[in-house]
Amino acid sequence: MRTTTAVATALVVLLVVSACAAGPNPGVDTQTLGGAGPYGFWWGLWQGMILPVTFVVSLFTDTVSVYEVHNNGNWYDVGYVLGISMVFGGPLGARRARG
Repeated sequence: MRTTTAVATALVVLLVVSACAAGPNPGVDTQTLGGAGPYGFWWGLWQGMILPVTFVVSLFTDTVSVYEVHNNGNWYDVGYVLGISMVFGGPLGARRARG
């Protein structure tokens, strides 16, 4: 009985974890609405920094999303994560510990 429960639990955990895996981005290297090329590092950095505001706005409208799918791939992602870390964990989000 314990073995069956352990196997079932392991399968459920595996299913839940696999559902979180990222899929392919069909918008990579496609044109944006304005006809410009895909967004790169600097746009990723900017959009990562404005994530808190963008997230709140995206809750109330369908025309704003927190991540640009028309990007050039890894460099956009690096900028995006760097921008997020600057706001939440880097110098802009750091606090001094008081002893």
